[in-house]
Amino acid sequence: MPAALAELPGTAELYTRFREVQAQRKAAQLAAATQATQVTPAVTAVTAPSAPQGADTPSGRTDRSAHANALQPPGAAQPQRAALPTPAAPTPPPAPPMGEPLREIYLSEGAARMRVAAGSDTPLYERLVQFWSNHFTVSVARPQVLAIAGAFEREAIRPHVTGNFHDLLRAVVTHPAMLIYLDNFQSIGPDSVAGHKRDKGINENLAREMLELHTLGVDGGYTQADVTSFARVLTGWTLARGQGGELGTFMFEPRMHEPGDKTLLGMTIRGGGQEEGEQILAYVSRHPATARFIATKLVRHFIADDPPRAAVDAVAATFRSTGGDLAAVTKAVIARPEAWDPPLAKMRSPNDLVTAALRALGNPPVADKDIYRSLALLGQPPWAAPSPAGWPDRADAWLGPEALMRRLQWADIVARNAPNADARALAEATIGPVMGPATRDAIAGAANPRERMVMLLASREFERR
Repeated sequence: MPAALAELPGTAELYTRFREVQAQRKAAQLAAATQATQVTPAVTAVTAPSAPQGADTPSGRTDRSAHANALQPPGAAQPQRAALPTPAAPTPPPAPPMGEPLREIYLSEGAARMRVAAGSDTPLYERLVQFWSNHFTVSVARPQVLAIAGAFEREAIRPHVTGNFHDLLRAVVTHPAMLIYLDNFQSIGPDSVAGHKRDKGINENLAREMLELHTLGVDGGYTQADVTSFARVLTGWTLARGQGGELGTFMFEPRMHEPGDKTLLGMTIRGGGQEEGEQILAYVSRHPATARFIATKLVRHFIADDPPRAAVDAVAATFRSTGGDLAAVTKAVIARPEAWDPPLAKMRSPNDLVTAALRALGNPPVADKDIYRSLALLGQPPWAAPSPAGWPDRADAWLGPEALMRRLQWADIVARNAPNADARALAEATIGPVMGPATRDAIAGAANPRERMVMLLASREFERR
């Protein structure tokens, strides 16, 4: 693992920090509520009544303002609320800046992955890390994931991208970030020991996304009954809470597991605790539908938005014949002639574009928050995909009029902050072999160094790969 990433804290430590911040917030809220009860009746008489805790807003939706601010970089302005004119009242102690330490962790993790990708001697490996991280999306739209999304990529994804797909799949399913993001850590079998004591039940999120988005694909031949059975199999796959394991690490909790046999994908799974899930992971990781689904996504990412069938067939065949050997599968992708001809077939995502700019400029020292702001401006903040399906991998997702204007705005910001860069030399070093006459003329004819850099960064050749 690159040294810049190896120095970062692991999931257990980060999860502990999250719990500490959570406890501080609750304590501050309790203190504020206690002081509020001491306000005189004259004050409370003119104070607007608050909705009961957990009540819906007038629009009918639960207030998500805390979630909306989760991705704001430190120091970002927060919306101001109008204050009612009230007599002087005791001032409650200020609440700790909830999430501020966690956002700092998030910003440093996101910037570190970008610097590593931009400065790597093995850029294909870094592309694979980010491909598989997107395939197995966890998103900081869930605040509990904010501090551990980077650790998820470092611990569950990075070590396995040229290993076996089954090992990658298992590392993902057992990582706390995935268990939290898709709610499996609190999924309880109704007939389990815990199910008899608690008013909670099975959560199907992880089971559904595992089949639809991670392995078989939506057309992979499974049914809703299979999703429900798989969810029953995965009950008890949860997090250690300080007993029976290190806080914030995976553990199997038998008291949460739904007992008995299950029928799944035409098979009878004998009741056997954690082994039930292990059996299903091994089965779906080698299923022909998984081979084709993964091959299609890889070919779309590396070759074309509309994957050529011959390439998909060849890559899927390699996946099947090697039992999911991802090194062999990757070689099969890049060995395809379609991967090289025609050139520039793929639009660079915002993440790709910022990485390419950092690499072209020699990976200069850029503040964590500025890397974040570049990605956010372009519409792809780190680990912030809008759904478990991850970020789209087609050009039309990044080619809207507003998106193109933001790319021009970003190019101008980069150019303004790199006044000494020689755009003509950089053009020859980066896009020289594929640079067309129009781009060459536009760069050469620009009025000043800043405009030349904008012409380079906004050129078709630099925007594509």
